[in-house]
Amino acid sequence: MSLLPWQTDQDKPSYVIEDAIVNHDAIDELAGKLQLALRGVEGALPDSVTDALHGVPLGHPLHPILVHLPLGGWMIAGILDFLPGQKSEASEQAADLALTLGTVGAVATIATGWTDWSGARGEARRTGLIHGLVNETAFFLNIGSILARRRQKRGLGKLLSGTALGLALAGGFLGGELVYRHGLGVGQTMDHPQG
Repeated sequence: MSLLPWQTDQDKPSYVIEDAIVNHDAIDELAGKLQLALRGVEGALPDSVTDALHGVPLGHPLHPILVHLPLGGWMIAGILDFLPGQKSEASEQAADLALTLGTVGAVATIATGWTDWSGARGEARRTGLIHGLVNETAFFLNIGSILARRRQKRGLGKLLSGTALGLALAGGFLGGELVYRHGLGVGQTMDHPQG
């Protein structure tokens, strides 16, 4: 979508949405406190672990690679759960497996995301905080969905994972803003502050 002659980059709909969500003092204050805590955790880890979480051995951030596993698994589960038509035991098992694999894959994705975020600044720091919290909410909803499905409460499980998928997609929008608007993660690695 091209801008009209009187519009600026700040008038882009995605920028307007992001600004409305994240530009609040309380978010900035919380982000500052969480970054200090994360830096403390990072300081206690061996350098090799922190480097691996930042993607230093690859030469670029690891988080964008890993995000495909949870999102892919959760999307496949959503398709299998909500595709119209007769459900079979095999399709239900496939949905459960995809959901479980995606949720297990989210653990490393979350760890690398928070590690990358620990050096973010300004609006990218606020956006990254909301991005992370929204996606972690999706993660915990999916854990609840897995537990509900194992207890034969498939309707509740589908409700939880469907809600989680919606949140993950919203979180993905903010992740896109982090990269394409703020340039977070576009350097060689995330071992220096960006945003």
